[in-house]
Amino acid sequence: MTFVYDDQNIFAKILRGEIPNQTVFESEHALAFKDINPAAPVHILVIPKGPYVSMDHFCQEADAAEIEGFMRAVGEVCKIADVEGGFRVISNAREDALQEVPHLHFHILGGRGLGPILAR
Repeated sequence: MTFVYDDQNIFAKILRGEIPNQTVFESEHALAFKDINPAAPVHILVIPKGPYVSMDHFCQEADAAEIEGFMRAVGEVCKIADVEGGFRVISNAREDALQEVPHLHFHILGGRGLGPILAR
């Protein structure tokens, strides 16, 4: 599969400082911020700073430092968010999975019971 990154997507604009956000955590390889339309009391997005469309794109093209830095950021955000009662990490990829922004992002959701993962 060929991956084409759109550098005009909203997360790219956030990374460039063109759109404000409520930053929760930032590191060399990741930025985490509150979702503007939260689906749970805790709803934080974690994005890599590199131009990756989806998790498969990231895993194929990011270097080891980016992968480690991004995954450690996810862990740090869970710690900061204090989701000890439980949480869910979701990453949608492409149209069938309803990916809305073509930049890899993890949703960290928690703060209440979340119910089943998928409706049948």
